[in-house]
Amino acid sequence: MTGGGVRPDATGAGRPAWRGRRGTACLAWSAEVGLSGETGRTKPADREPFAPLVRKDGRVRPVSGGHGPGRHPAIIDDLGDLMEQAPGSGRPAAQTPLTCYRHPDRETGIRCTRCERPICPECMISASVGFQCPDCVRGASGGGPSPAAVRPRTIAGGPIAADPRLVTKILLGINLAVFIAVQASTTVLNDLVLVGAWPPAPFHPTEGVAGGEWWRMVTSMFTHEAIWHFAFNMLGLWWLGGPLEAALGRARYLALYLTSGLAGSALTYLLAAPASATLGASGAIFGLFGATAVLLRRLNQDMRPVLALLAINLIFTFSWSNIAWQAHIGGLVAGVVVGYAMVHAPRERRALVQYGTCALVLAAIVLITLLRTAQLT
Repeated sequence: MTGGGVRPDATGAGRPAWRGRRGTACLAWSAEVGLSGETGRTKPADREPFAPLVRKDGRVRPVSGGHGPGRHPAIIDDLGDLMEQAPGSGRPAAQTPLTCYRHPDRETGIRCTRCERPICPECMISASVGFQCPDCVRGASGGGPSPAAVRPRTIAGGPIAADPRLVTKILLGINLAVFIAVQASTTVLNDLVLVGAWPPAPFHPTEGVAGGEWWRMVTSMFTHEAIWHFAFNMLGLWWLGGPLEAALGRARYLALYLTSGLAGSALTYLLAAPASATLGASGAIFGLFGATAVLLRRLNQDMRPVLALLAINLIFTFSWSNIAWQAHIGGLVAGVVVGYAMVHAPRERRALVQYGTCALVLAAIVLITLLRTAQLT
């Protein structure tokens, strides 16, 4: 309470007088305010042992529960100061959930430690105590470090995103769209699958990667014909891709996925029969398997479930017919290499090591493709 003071009573002794905040009853003294609310000095014998409560509107309400010598006066706060009432009802209104001041569509429970504005995980910037918003970090004059420089990071150095599965959802959507297109038209399927060379030797290839259709190494990563093939690969993408994206960050996770898929396509192009057609995201999924194993090893977590699942998939790879084992092995090797670089890169040159490793793997893919093309032509 504010505005406290001392007023003398009729005997000359002083007692504290309190002025409460808005709506809070004040403790007055019977020497100045009687039970009727009239002001004026009364005789000591006429006073109540303790004062009544005087509200802001001037009405007087006696202290409930009785009072007498030796008891302390009670200060009763108006309930309206403690909770807001809903208009026209006697129940408290439901509290509106906090939303980020920069992203109103995102609920949050964190506030900036400086300005106390609500902030979502994407806007949270690590401070010495708690988190701060980007505006407070930059300062009113626009100085200070940039938000990206002090934003919370993943184990691989990627920024923490509000939706840690966004890239995985996009990849799922692309695979689904291509699957629907393939079911609708056989011509689309023939244009997307990976073919080394057609027609085969001794004819000069006019179709396939050797015939200049290099994009087939990319499009075949998103192409599925059988529903079971599509379903198993998409389940693997969702189960493995989501945690990996959250641990690596969006850019690094996407680099891992594409590099693993291209490595699978390159090894298939190198070792498979030139006229055979292959398709599927299995190379990229095996790359996620390898990177997940490396990540669990880095975090000292139990690797047995992932290794057991990987072993089962490898058994299927070499025991079933019509499976391009080259894509599985190529993607797995690339996933292990890139994943190791992602989680073990030194902090001072993290980005250089991570993306430099991806560049080296891509260079090896290009070299394999050129050598195989020269062999087939």
